[in-house]
Amino acid sequence: MPRRLARFLPRRRRSSHPPRRLTALLLAVALLPLLPATARAAAPADHPPSAPAARSAVAAMQPGWNLGNTYDAIPDETSWGNPPVTRALLKKVKSQGFKSIRLPVTWGVHQGAAPGYTLDPAWTAKVRQVVDWALDEDLYVLLNMHHDSWMWVNNLSTDHDAVLARYTATWTQIAAEFRDKPSRLVFESINEPTFSGTSGDDENYRLLAELNRVFHRIVRDSGGGNASRLLVLPTLYTNADQGRLDALAAELTALRDPMVATTIHFYGWWPFSVNIAGYTRFDATSEQDLTATFDRAYDTFTARGIPVIIGEYALLAYDHNRPGIIQRGEQRKYFEFLGDYARRRQLTTMLWDAGQFLNRTTLQWRDAELFGQIRSSWTTRSGTASSDMVFLPKSGAITSRTLTLNTNGADFQGLRHGSRTLVKGRDYTVSGNQLTLTASALTELAGDRAYGVNSTLEARFSRGVPWRIDVITHDVPVLSNASGSTSGLSLPTQFRGDMLATMEARYDDGSNAGPADWTSYQQWDTAFSAYTGDSIKLTAEFFNALKDGSRVTLTFHFWSGSKVTYYVTKSGSTATGTPA
Repeated sequence: MPRRLARFLPRRRRSSHPPRRLTALLLAVALLPLLPATARAAAPADHPPSAPAARSAVAAMQPGWNLGNTYDAIPDETSWGNPPVTRALLKKVKSQGFKSIRLPVTWGVHQGAAPGYTLDPAWTAKVRQVVDWALDEDLYVLLNMHHDSWMWVNNLSTDHDAVLARYTATWTQIAAEFRDKPSRLVFESINEPTFSGTSGDDENYRLLAELNRVFHRIVRDSGGGNASRLLVLPTLYTNADQGRLDALAAELTALRDPMVATTIHFYGWWPFSVNIAGYTRFDATSEQDLTATFDRAYDTFTARGIPVIIGEYALLAYDHNRPGIIQRGEQRKYFEFLGDYARRRQLTTMLWDAGQFLNRTTLQWRDAELFGQIRSSWTTRSGTASSDMVFLPKSGAITSRTLTLNTNGADFQGLRHGSRTLVKGRDYTVSGNQLTLTASALTELAGDRAYGVNSTLEARFSRGVPWRIDVITHDVPVLSNASGSTSGLSLPTQFRGDMLATMEARYDDGSNAGPADWTSYQQWDTAFSAYTGDSIKLTAEFFNALKDGSRVTLTFHFWSGSKVTYYVTKSGSTATGTPA
């Protein structure tokens, strides 16, 4: 996914930077150039053609993984924090069950001037080496043109002939370089196409259709394996709104090439994926956004025999360097549901990994439990619960706690604490979908009741992976006075075992305060953050949005259910804060 702020902005009803994102061609394929004219004419004029070979290839690409922020990085492969690619990395990816990789490549910063726009041979050799390594590992490879989309291709409307000449020269060289590679190499015309200076969607659709036609002609006319290679075309913005899908369907009808697939991207319901407007949970709204998106892709393409690749999927704000934006259990619910529903809708998924999932230095998953959930979702559902946290008070009597089980069609089989199986009736009870942990069991699990996680349980089901439940001791967090600059203010905080969920901001008249003035619940990382154990931080962007001299009431919501009120005042370039 691009390392661009646009990834974090509200979607044009698109998928969703971090979103800082997602398939065996048969040897005997029904190739359009080789089909009899009568067979080619058989496809209805108002229906995109399709081929079993294209559908088989995309199905064989499931699941896929993105080599993100590497060959798409600017200016070089290590510029955005990842180490050079090794054969061992691709072996690891293959060993983890992936069947394909998407190889995003930014070509424009590695090519000469007009009129030749010659690609740097050393850069092309690097890309070719990774393609060869992946093919040798029996992986499919989806090779594309990536950040060029917003670096120069987006000027197609205002600088049409120059952009088209460069696009043509670039793809002509790529097609020639890889024309004799096996059919497991697949080409994608452009990543997240966008155009500047246009009159609106109608012009955008026309420009994208023109690009895709040029791409299609170049690749097919280059011969060799390219004459029958699977080609992947995106919607505008790689978004799955119905208008975008319909426009691409019209393109496919005009191309009349059965060896073509479509692609969209998905990063979740935008408020949930960035933690804004109080959407801290993967709730019914987030679930409905996902199902509606996948249903539209299915109805428009898959149900009509046109394969769909979700070329990138993840959560926009998921990043191992910024934990807490999206709570861990809610992440797991999202990925569990996404994997299952994509499978039901026959969509091939390609995980966007810019290094936040797989550590490319150690070749270990940064969160093995989360990846276990993702991998399990490729084949089955897993049980979850309303939360993966049970909060207990630091002092006073411990009482029973109840969670709602989401069995997702599985059978609940019990609880384990380490190697010990908890006893039903004594340690917990189950009534319908209500799991209750008894006071006596929780008292034992809390131990000396130190702040934080005291014990971790596993809820086990008849299929899928276990659901983690942390038993946590906490008190209401305590914030202290703060003073400093509007360039950023740290509020000293004793979290006392609790974790911040979100923050509201209002002026004394009740109106919303902060950058997102359409909601009282501000966006994590844009207005506030809490990455250390000693403070909550308010950003310069937050203070820049405040009225000078006005007091703002902050309400901090914590995952235990605790709320803490705090006041901040901006006076010129000075900021002060006091507890309520």
